[in-house]
Amino acid sequence: MRRFALAVALCLAGPALAGPQPDEILDDPALETRARAISQELRCVVCRNESIDESNAPLARDMRLLVRERLVEGDSDAEVMEFLVARYGEFVLLRPRMQGANLVLWVSAPVMFLLALGAAVVYLRRRQGAQEPAAPRLTAEEEARLKELLRD
Repeated sequence: MRRFALAVALCLAGPALAGPQPDEILDDPALETRARAISQELRCVVCRNESIDESNAPLARDMRLLVRERLVEGDSDAEVMEFLVARYGEFVLLRPRMQGANLVLWVSAPVMFLLALGAAVVYLRRRQGAQEPAAPRLTAEEEARLKELLRD
């Protein structure tokens, strides 16, 4: 029972331990707020769908420190983002930009949905208008045999 309680406590404490560590936090509250906002927009390349603000991965820590270092040097938020995109690629953005090759990805899902919806409407209309094939008629012998079976 103690092991179970320990496992539950560690699972609940895990998210609380994520994010910037006390030694990462900047003294200037305005810069720290900007750093947290930027960190929430950047993907941890190890954890995939976690921001670097939520991740415990060592690389996420390095990225958080890099963001804070660039802000202390005087970079704007956009310059910090551009620096990280140049360094890690556009994959690092949690919300990819709607331009270039990404535009195909943004547009393809709604287009595929509309195409599927159109195909479903065409299929259902054709199916609704189609005649059911007529049942084959029984021969005279089959009708006689059926009447004989139904009498018994």
